[in-house]
Amino acid sequence: MFTGIVREVGRVEAVERRDGSVRLVVRAPETAAGSTVGDSVSLAGVCLTAVAVEDGTLSFDAVPETLRRSTLGRLEPGAGVNVEPALRAGEPLGGHIVQGHVDGVGRIRAVSDEGIEVEAPEDVLRYCVEKGSVAIEGVSLTIARLGETSFTVALIPHTREATTLGDVQEGDELNLEVDVVAKYVERLTVR
Repeated sequence: MFTGIVREVGRVEAVERRDGSVRLVVRAPETAAGSTVGDSVSLAGVCLTAVAVEDGTLSFDAVPETLRRSTLGRLEPGAGVNVEPALRAGEPLGGHIVQGHVDGVGRIRAVSDEGIEVEAPEDVLRYCVEKGSVAIEGVSLTIARLGETSFTVALIPHTREATTLGDVQEGDELNLEVDVVAKYVERLTVR
């Protein structure tokens, strides 16, 4: 489990494609210093298992299912990625409960000084409400406005500086995760 509070922006050092899977090697010295093989780490909003930790880098294997549901398969060496180690008992939950289970990929419709508008699939939008939580690339954000086919989030200067969201452009695709509580409420009430 994660909070959606990004701890570090890592840099992709290598992308190794193998039999439908991808091995990602990411330079993230702060996260690597506190990680061991087997730890869960959120990478661009996707929960992955560290398979190697050495010299300030972490390596992860993304399987075909993960690649189909996220943007990880499009990463190239040099790309920045939001990195968050798993929440440990006793740490503050500063954002919201984020599982690292991507619900869909959205596309940036507009970027402004205030924030970003994201065109999202219907199966993501159904769980979105104004002032509700959403994770974009692993960043916990609040939905400011909800449209027919999109939602808008405001971005404070710190979020732009401390995450990859400060570099997004119109047309970029981003990993989206809705609030898991909304999914459970639907499941319990639709029966």
